[in-house]
Amino acid sequence: MTSPTTINGSGTTMSQQVLDTMNGRPSAGSPVSGSSESGSASAGTGPSPTTGKDLQNTFLTLLVTQMKNQDPTNPMDSSQMTSQLAQINTVTGVSQLNTSLTSLATQLNAGQSAQAAHLIGQKVLAPGDSVAVSHGAAEKIGVKLANAVSDLQLTIKDATGKIVRTLDLGAQKAGTIPVSWDGKDVAGAPAPDGKYTLMATGTINGQQATATTLAEGKVTSVVQQSDGSTGLTLSNGSTIGLSNLSQIL
Repeated sequence: MTSPTTINGSGTTMSQQVLDTMNGRPSAGSPVSGSSESGSASAGTGPSPTTGKDLQNTFLTLLVTQMKNQDPTNPMDSSQMTSQLAQINTVTGVSQLNTSLTSLATQLNAGQSAQAAHLIGQKVLAPGDSVAVSHGAAEKIGVKLANAVSDLQLTIKDATGKIVRTLDLGAQKAGTIPVSWDGKDVAGAPAPDGKYTLMATGTINGQQATATTLAEGKVTSVVQQSDGSTGLTLSNGSTIGLSNLSQIL
């Protein structure tokens, strides 16, 4: 059993349960999940969470009770009451804002998933470090730069690590740079069919900087990632976030 609390020194008391409800805390006597009280709560049922509206109603009930029972010789401080009303309105407003933002985020994710569904079957450029050559033709490749570089080079290696071709792309601005490789080696001969590795390097103020290589892939499905965002599964087996998509081919 909890001890009553005196309100504003007026002799009026209020149970700890009401005060706990005001502060959004379960009271000591409330049933918790997995417990039961004789003839009241069922096992596995806990107290309902306190909403902003519940908190506001409880606060106003407490305030009216306090005003009715105040000591006429020592009335409530009006500035304190105004401050308390402002605080409860702020709590209610924040609660409503959180609800609205959660709803908006859910709608945005649903909209992104619907848009991403139109990409199924499309070829795209996305972060990747390999390119395939088939019948003398190479897949599309590219480079993504976070900053402008004075010189950009793209190196293509075979499965043994041997350099097959180095493409000198010169000075480039930040952003996505599509690159065309004719599928030939440094001697001008067609490269054998197979998978090749990409590596891009740039120069910024004389210092070497690594760039992100992009490879062609075909979108096979749309998935929801662990963080709730929309992802795309590609034909090469990788999964990328929708925001990481560099170009639709």
